[in-house]
Parts: sequence; C-alpha cells; structure tokens
Amino acid sequence: MSQQHWDGVYAGRGAQRVSWYQADPRLSLRLIGDAAADIAGKDSAVVDAGGGASPLAGQLAAAGFTDVTVVDVSPVALATARAGAGDSRIAWVTADLLGWRPPRAYQIWHDRAVFHFLTSAGDRAAYLAALRAALPAGGAIILATFAADGPRRCSGLPVARYDPGGLAAELSAAYGGAVTATGSHAERHRTPAGAVQPFTWITARLSPLDLPTKSIVIIDKSRNAMAG
Repeated sequence: MSQQHWDGVYAGRGAQRVSWYQADPRLSLRLIGDAAADIAGKDSAVVDAGGGASPLAGQLAAAGFTDVTVVDVSPVALATARAGAGDSRIAWVTADLLGWRPPRAYQIWHDRAVFHFLTSAGDRAAYLAALRAALPAGGAIILATFAADGPRRCSGLPVARYDPGGLAAELSAAYGGAVTATGSHAERHRTPAGAVQPFTWITARLSPLDLPTKSIVIIDKSRNAMAG
C-alpha cells in the first residue's frame, strides 16, 4: 500500500471529500460497542485498521473508550484525524498494514474500506498475518468492504468485491475453525458527492482457546478483482 498514493488522495481531495468519508460512522460505533460489551467494555483495546482521517477514533474516545489505536499508511490522513479528535488517549500509528507487526495485542479489530483494495492473494495474506499478530484468542473482528454489486474501482485503484460468505472465507483462511462469523450487515453508503456505494459488513469472534499455529491459505479472488 503506497504512502505516496494515499497522501496524494487525502491532500488532493480533502479528508471530508474522499468517497468513504462518514461524519457519523454509526454502524462502526454500534458494532464496536456490541463487541466490547462481550469483552472488556469500554476498556477493550480497539484498533481501527486503515482508519485514515475518519472521526471514528475521536468519537469512540468521546464515548468513553480508553484504549483506541488508529493505524494508517498516510501521515496526512492521520494528522487530520488527530487534529479533529483532540484526545491524547488515542494512539496514532503510521504504518503499512501489510508489513505491520503490532508491539502489543488488541481485542477488537475494525476495518472499514481497506481490505477491498487488496486485489492480490499475496497482499491479502500479508494483511491477514498482521491481523493474526494483532488479535489473540477471544478477539472480535469487524470487517467491511464493497459489496458484490459495489464499485469496481476506487481512488484510481481496482478493488475486490465481497458478499458475507466471501469475507468469512477469507477469515477462515487465516484462522481455520478458530473463527466464527457472528453477523453480517448490508450498508448503502452515500458518499460526500452523493453517490451510493453498497458495502458488505461481517462480524466474527475468535475462539477463547489458544489459536492454532497454521499457515494462511491463499484464496484466489482474481475473478472478483475488477480492473474496470
């Protein structure tokens, strides 16, 4: 994932004009709250993977969450989010998720609109390796991508599109039988420009037992990587 590309997107369009921007990320807030209720409440360790300039972290902190981390490849995006959040309890990490190895464990992994940019099997395997490193047994996963009838490209890049079964299969490739899908949601996101983008969301939980040591199975999703 190119820092130069994403810095250019945010600097060129403005953080509140990128197509995925949500001033009110209500579904994210609800799903994170639901997951946290079963873990450690508002002391649950939340990582927003690829959070960019989203106001989500600031809104979580304002709601009382005490342990929130945002990871993104773009320092331009993170600087915008940090300025808007105004909360010193939030950790801001500039890193490419495909090579990130977190120095600590988290309990909730949230990703809205990063995974669908990973159109190669190798990139998805690298992302899932970071997820495995970040989230121990008993953790919760919240993952959202473009739906099967969603856009074919975004920010000048091809994307992969998923239904709930496809996303669940990707998580199973990383965790095998140690992950259980717990729900799915369809969202019709209205972009700042007024277009409607269908999203697929799934939630999943990891087994509370020790996770198995396994290689990540690479799933060929080339048929879903629409070059447009």
